Amino acid sequence: MVQPEPLRLLAQGADDLSVISTALQDAIGKIGDITYEPGARRLTVALNRYRWEAGAHPSQGSGQRVRCGLQFGSVLAVQERRLRQGAKKAVVALLSITFEPGEAPGGSILLTFAGGGDLKLTVECIDVVMADVSTPWPAAQRPSHTEG
Repeated sequence: MVQPEPLRLLAQGADDLSVISTALQDAIGKIGDITYEPGARRLTVALNRYRWEAGAHPSQGSGQRVRCGLQFGSVLAVQERRLRQGAKKAVVALLSITFEPGEAPGGSILLTFAGGGDLKLTVECIDVVMADVSTPWPAAQRPSHTEG
């Protein structure tokens, strides 16, 4: 069986960031897999993302997940809200990544997690890289959302 090509994406603008956000919707990870390096002005996140692009229909099983790295460059500051930083093994589910313009080309990137937590990154510019770093494996279940 031929292995799928790993997904590798680069965002240098809000539209690019929207594509990465879509690819990472419902990605899961642990608080301990979020690392901010102020001296390097970099935030790195390791996640298990659901492979939406694989196109599995619910009748064809639960789909696949893959280990993924996400790195934000040019980060000036990080603020967290309702995330238990001390609970390194606490699981988070990423819902979206959005950009709020500030003084061009900078602004804020907001990572929104299920349960109401978020990370707000103040950035000089949009400089984001996402890359799959493992082979896919069968997902335990297909993510779903209830309306309302």
